[in-house]
Amino acid sequence: MRIASAAQMKEIDRVAIEERKIPSPVLMERAARHAAEEALAFLKEGKKREPFRIAVFCGPGNNGGDGVAAARFLAEKGMKVRAFLVGSREKLTADTRLMEERLREAGLLLEDWQAEAENSEQKSWCASADLILDALLGIGLKGEVRPDVREVLLWLDSLGIPVLAVDIASGISTDTGAVLGAALHAALTVTFTLPKFGHYEGQGAYYTGRLKVCDIGIPEDAVEQVLSSGAAEGAEEEGQKERGQQEKGRERNPVFEACDAACAGALLPKRRKDGHKGTFGKVSITGGSVGFTGAPVLASRGAARCGSGLVFLSVPESIYPITAASCLEVMPSPLPEQNGKVSSGAFFQILERLNACDAGLIGPGLGRSQELSLLVCKLLEQTATPLVLDADGLYAIKDRKELLCRRYEKGLTTILTPHEGEFAYLGGDLSEGRKMAALRFAQKYGCILVLKGPATVTASPEGKAYINTTGNNGMAKGGSGDVLGGMALSFLGQGMEPLKAAALAVYLHGLAGDLCRDRLGEYGMLPGDLAEEIPAAILRLQRGCGEELRTW
Repeated sequence: MRIASAAQMKEIDRVAIEERKIPSPVLMERAARHAAEEALAFLKEGKKREPFRIAVFCGPGNNGGDGVAAARFLAEKGMKVRAFLVGSREKLTADTRLMEERLREAGLLLEDWQAEAENSEQKSWCASADLILDALLGIGLKGEVRPDVREVLLWLDSLGIPVLAVDIASGISTDTGAVLGAALHAALTVTFTLPKFGHYEGQGAYYTGRLKVCDIGIPEDAVEQVLSSGAAEGAEEEGQKERGQQEKGRERNPVFEACDAACAGALLPKRRKDGHKGTFGKVSITGGSVGFTGAPVLASRGAARCGSGLVFLSVPESIYPITAASCLEVMPSPLPEQNGKVSSGAFFQILERLNACDAGLIGPGLGRSQELSLLVCKLLEQTATPLVLDADGLYAIKDRKELLCRRYEKGLTTILTPHEGEFAYLGGDLSEGRKMAALRFAQKYGCILVLKGPATVTASPEGKAYINTTGNNGMAKGGSGDVLGGMALSFLGQGMEPLKAAALAVYLHGLAGDLCRDRLGEYGMLPGDLAEEIPAAILRLQRGCGEELRTW
């Protein structure tokens, strides 16, 4: 599913209302009805007794109008509902005023929030609510929240009552996920038409909770009209757009897509019933050094667990016995070494193996030296095999990134999988934010760039990027990235398109981590446990389980 910025959503709404002649109050009531229905479904999950007590907090803007209308729908369902206005009545939008009139006709009031009263009747009532419905700010917030709103957000957050956010958690930047002074943690966010960047990026991911995207009847072609035209890009993005136009062969407008269960399920390749081990790819892993024996083994397990037919693992001869003892399903072999690391004398042996395989991974536990850097660069120049570079393989090319461009010009594939520290020494610029940083780097150097971290970004030279929706902080341990490198290698070796192979690997890696967290907890789970959960993650995807396991 495509992801939209605040400016794009504003333009989509304008097109729907002005060009497609859908009355704005109709869209508002559709959104509100979805919010009300999701609120009731959420509360029923908790098996509490009805009628539920629901406190609806509204701002004067259209997000507040969604909340006012939702309060009416909830009251019609027999719920105990009170709606509170935080802000000036003079600033109520026309649609929000209309929703207030309809609320009054239904026998309810939009009450002014009495912020100055420490122990007011309003606060006492809200403190015993079953749910807070947050319709305070919405996606239009640009600067820091006002002091009066900040006070309300902090107080609501302190209650420990579940929050359903309408469109986006109040206080979160729609485009960056940054907390703008203060924000409200949501257990569930109900958004409309498309997800927003702030649902996945930055701190926004931790404030969103479970995300539900609802269709309010805006035609798909109207959405595509805006996303494909780039008409809604703000002045801040104009310079980025111009730079993108200068990249030969690149798309004019970047395309960002959320890699969720539906997206990943469509990417997962079908296994041929008459296939054999040669059908599903031969892959090669080169890595390991004295003191770093686990990294290449973890990578090989990631590759094997994702369905590779044959996995070859090449390591320095001194650690070969340790590696071989850890490998049953993959095929390790020793390489010439110097000082516990692979030596330049291994070049032809590695090259021969790479050329006989469908894909290769270089880097896990490889170590660093000038000799190794020259070796890796020479391999990039000499092999046409699709490659994944991770860990020390990235360090080896940090001063020779032009090799990536040369491979791209030859039609060759290179996937890079840096975390933010590695991205920094590769020369990546995070000043534009993670998604644009990954995309610009991929476009500049002609590689697939997997920028690891929360909401991992997988970007291509052609201007398309996936933002991942799975994963948790229990995966923040040495070795997790090695498993991911092997997974990306496996799907690449099975013949998938490089961008899709990398995005699918990232999604399944995060999903396996979520399953692992649910079984072992975030503190105790290990990268080896994560690798063992890969089959369960794939099975879950094959069976079409659409709900993410993520709980922030």
